[in-house]
Amino acid sequence: MRDFKGYIFDLDDTLYCEHDYVKSGFWVVANELANYRSDMDISGIHQMLIAEWKRNGRGRVFDEVCRQLNIDIDVSHLVRLYRRHTPNISLYDDAQKLIFYLKEKGKKLGIITDGDSTMQWAKVKALHLEKLFDYIIVTGDLGEEHWKPSETPYRKMVEYLHLDFGDCVYIGDNPNKDFITARKLGMGTVRIVRDVGDHMQTRLSGEYEADDLICSLTELIT
Repeated sequence: MRDFKGYIFDLDDTLYCEHDYVKSGFWVVANELANYRSDMDISGIHQMLIAEWKRNGRGRVFDEVCRQLNIDIDVSHLVRLYRRHTPNISLYDDAQKLIFYLKEKGKKLGIITDGDSTMQWAKVKALHLEKLFDYIIVTGDLGEEHWKPSETPYRKMVEYLHLDFGDCVYIGDNPNKDFITARKLGMGTVRIVRDVGDHMQTRLSGEYEADDLICSLTELIT
């Protein structure tokens, strides 16, 4: 893969493991639910949340576990606790190595990440990314109509970095939205496929896939 002036990253499952974020948030929710069940410890409730998540996904985990525990609580309260918690997460080793390598090379670094603003900025702060990246865009700040694959965050990023699209590469994990617009705009694209992640088994038609596929970000160290 050729050298670029700007390296723009997705966040979840690209720079850190999103499953770690989910488990971190479940601890906060488990602690709250334990107040309603003195006969159960927090760890046991945490395991129930994880088990339900693995069975049926994240959509109704809190509803279902509350039903199983016979707890009458406003689930929106649990959602707020989850979204506002301080995450216990860390960068992937290969992400840390690549970031410091690129900074030593004088490359410009950016992040474009979709999602609820409170959640995504909490992740950014927990990972100490603000001091490592030149510009970070959380599309939740812009409005859902500007989430990927909208062109808006890509255009804002390239403009802020004072680069052309052809000078930049976008690195992400989700072919449903990460690469199609970047490719149309003339950016390079790289897909990271890890052992763990919600989109690792996803395979789509060519226009949605990245130009290059890697299994470790250190493959971009040349």
